[in-house]
Amino acid sequence: MKDPTVSADLVLGREESANVLFCGVPVHRAIIAPLTALQADAAKAGFDLRLVSGYRSFDRQLAIWNAKAQGKRAVLDSAGHTLDISTLSESELINAIMRWSALPGASRHHWGSDIDIYDAAAVTADYVVQLTPDEVADTGVFGPLHLWLDQQFASGGGHGFFRPYAVDRGGIAPERWHLSYAPLAAKCDAVISENLLREILSNVENLCLRKGILDELDKLYSRYVAVPPSCYPEPIFTDLINKA
Repeated sequence: MKDPTVSADLVLGREESANVLFCGVPVHRAIIAPLTALQADAAKAGFDLRLVSGYRSFDRQLAIWNAKAQGKRAVLDSAGHTLDISTLSESELINAIMRWSALPGASRHHWGSDIDIYDAAAVTADYVVQLTPDEVADTGVFGPLHLWLDQQFASGGGHGFFRPYAVDRGGIAPERWHLSYAPLAAKCDAVISENLLREILSNVENLCLRKGILDELDKLYSRYVAVPPSCYPEPIFTDLINKA
């Protein structure tokens, strides 16, 4: 069921009026209280939970997409290693980019509900967070934070946050650092659709690989954009099933 407070423009990253700053990073105001609570719990456990990114606009996601399609920004394989995109077909390139980066209009970061996190207490102030699998592996520099989060989520102590990309479902690569605030994200999930995405992308003339994207959008949407309701924590999961 769609929430009238969640507009198509918000879901597509073209509405920023609901955003506020959390430690200098823009996020939707609805996640401030639960995020503050999660951060406080982390501090008690010895972690300094910080944000690498929060809200991201449509135009920013478009710039990221085009830079990768044009070879101006690295395109990575599933292990996080740089690919030679000159060896890829158009379809292979689209899928390779989407393994780690969303299409403009299809990023959960547009919603302000989703954040990328790290443990500032585990690194020096000049450390540059890469958001790579090695960093967040159990033995990685941010592994202890994520092992703690595993326990929090399993015990219902995640304050509504969960990992939409916790496992590899054959689409977006697992992103242990990516957290989503379920109560808001579920409302946005009810608005985003393949038809909405097709409508907006059909009119973005400077979108690289546009024809190939539109030709394959049904498959791309189901593989990389749609997140199964079962990924959501209770009671949001039950609510989504009941409203479907």
